[in-house]
Amino acid sequence: MPDTIRDRCAAQGLRMTGQRRIIAQVLEDSRDHPDVETLHSRASALDANISLATVYRTVRLLEDEGILEKVDFGDGRARYEDAERDHHDHLIDLQTGRVIEFVDPEIEALQERIAARLGYRLKGHKLELYGVKIPED
Repeated sequence: MPDTIRDRCAAQGLRMTGQRRIIAQVLEDSRDHPDVETLHSRASALDANISLATVYRTVRLLEDEGILEKVDFGDGRARYEDAERDHHDHLIDLQTGRVIEFVDPEIEALQERIAARLGYRLKGHKLELYGVKIPED
């Protein structure tokens, strides 16, 4: 599988206009989980002619093609991340909205054991934890 969003678009035969290339680049450069409005803001900083509608259409296309994954952290905003990123789980700070990505081998092993105990082999999972920061003394 090609490494970048742009490469995967090309490998799947998607027509890549200049504006789609910019949107794909913005997605590749994102280290957070941007929503469409945030993507539009970032992309239009690079090309003022990129409309919000273009970003919506491009995101929908990339999601339909399995290149992007939509994530919902309960704040009413659909956010996006690269569908080919390494597996990780999310901890969402309910006070600030900050999303922390993490991987915990114990949690991964526990999920495998639970699935096996119930007679299943896991093919994937999503884990989202919601919490508030514990005040430091």
